[in-house]
Order: sequence, then structure tokens, then C-alpha cells
Amino acid sequence: MPSPASPSSSGRDALPGVRFIDPEALARVGNLELVARWVVEGFISGLHRSPHLGFSTDFAEHRQYMPGDDIRHIDWRVYARTERYFLKEYEADTNTNFMVLLDVSGSMGFGSTALTKLEYAKYLAASLAYFSHRQRDRVGIATFDDDIVDVVPPSAKHLPQVLHAIDRAVPRGTGALARPLAKVAESQRRRGFMLVISDLYEEPDKVIAALGPLRDAGHDVVVMHFLDPRERHFDFEEAATFEDAESGVRLPVVPARLRPAYQRLVTDHIATLERRLGEHRIDYTFVDTSQPLDALLFEYLLRRERLRTVK
Repeated sequence: MPSPASPSSSGRDALPGVRFIDPEALARVGNLELVARWVVEGFISGLHRSPHLGFSTDFAEHRQYMPGDDIRHIDWRVYARTERYFLKEYEADTNTNFMVLLDVSGSMGFGSTALTKLEYAKYLAASLAYFSHRQRDRVGIATFDDDIVDVVPPSAKHLPQVLHAIDRAVPRGTGALARPLAKVAESQRRRGFMLVISDLYEEPDKVIAALGPLRDAGHDVVVMHFLDPRERHFDFEEAATFEDAESGVRLPVVPARLRPAYQRLVTDHIATLERRLGEHRIDYTFVDTSQPLDALLFEYLLRRERLRTVK
């Protein structure tokens, strides 16, 4: 089981549910479902102490205890009467469709830390799917490069299939959002949450056009823009030949000469995406893959709660 890293001084230690799960600790565990369960159960335990989120506490039903369940949810009054272990379950907030649209194109395979972008995205997608399933949402997933690679339609019973699809995702091919997102919008008639996870190596106009069919179909669209810290800061020291992970194009580069202009371009790209997507009522979150996973989970939940309450 991974050990939480030390709290940073960024102020996140004030967030309930956030235990600062270092991405390097996740890499040592490896088991996707185990990580998802551990992250979410600890996270929810923190939320129950939070006055800020509308996490439902209305009792729904009892369920027989299964190995691995949190013993804190055992109803001891029922045990006293029956000498059998049952868990108390609570009403969900939404019962909606929750679908992860995960970019598995070649560039998502880059990583300068313990996890590549895709590995980090897989832990996040698994945790959010597990979390949504626990909220009794119908969960599904589509992985894509420039077309759909794998799809599991949303269902209340599809969490195992979703986790399996996430587990078998590997970086491949050239990425492009338009075709796969259009296919998802066409196939998903019931409105729900669409979480798009991608490194968004396309011009903002193309990104907005690709997301349009999802937004126009009435879905709540949340975009998470993943970058490795080195993709953002370009803090390479030695001159070297860099290769595009998707096209294979190679280019000799002296990083110190290009760094200021490169950083300006990346900063402008992030700022433009945030502004333009906001103008189109699409929620945007920038993700540095060196940040703690549960801090990101908390931020996502706040944004989802805001989307739900502003309707």
C-alpha cells in the first residue's frame, strides 16, 4: 500500500479528503483497481468530515460485507441481531451517466517522472470511475487516438469492464479529437458527464470544434489537459535530438536557446484553451502529472458539484 507523501506548503493541506498521494507511490503499487479503491475510500472518508460538499448521507439499503470492504461502514446494530456483517449504503446524488474519454495516442506515453501521462491518466480514470460507480452513476469509457480504440458503454454494472479497458490501454498512433468525439456524441443519446483526458496537442480552434458535438448534445463536458512537467518547462540541459512521439520526426535542439520561446508558447496555449473553452461553457482543468492524485480528484468533484448546482 502506498504511503502518502508529506503535505506541501501550497495550502492543499486544508482540503478535506486530500492526503497527498505521490504519483511515485502509485507507480510502486501498479494494481489499478487496488489504487482506485484505496484513493477513493480514503478520499470519501475525508469528505464525510467536510462541510463543503453535498455528499449524500441518506440511507438507502444494506449490503452483505465482502472482503476488502471498509469495516467502518458495517452496521453493528444489524450484526447484534443477526451475527452477520452488513454494510450501510447511501443514496447517490445523481444516478447519471459518467463516461471517460481517454486519449491513448503516442504522445501520452511520454513521462519524465515515475508515471507517464497515460499511466497517470489511467489511475485518475480508474479512481473517478470507481468513485462514480460508488455514487451509483452508470460508468463507461472510450479510449481513442485519431479514432475509437476501445469502448465500454455506460452501465451500472460495467465497472469491471471499464477498469479492464483502462488497464489494457497503451500509447499508440497519432492523436486527433474530432472523429472519435463525434462518434461518442452520436452514440450517447442520454445526457451525462463526459470527462475528456488528453494532452491536447491541437490548435484551440480544432479542440473546440471537436468538443462541439458533445456540448451540443447537452452533455456536461469536463476537459483535463495533461502535461508532463518537462513538457511545460522544457528544462532539458544537454543538446540532443528530439523525436515526435506520434510522427517520428526528429529534430536537433539546443534547449537553452529555445526554452524562453517554448515556455511562452506553452503558457499561451494553456491560457487560450482555458479562456476559449470557458467561452463555450466547457469546463477546463490543467493537470501537471507531478501533482498529487487526490488533490486533482478533489478539484474535479468541486467542479462537478458546481456544474450540477448551476443548472
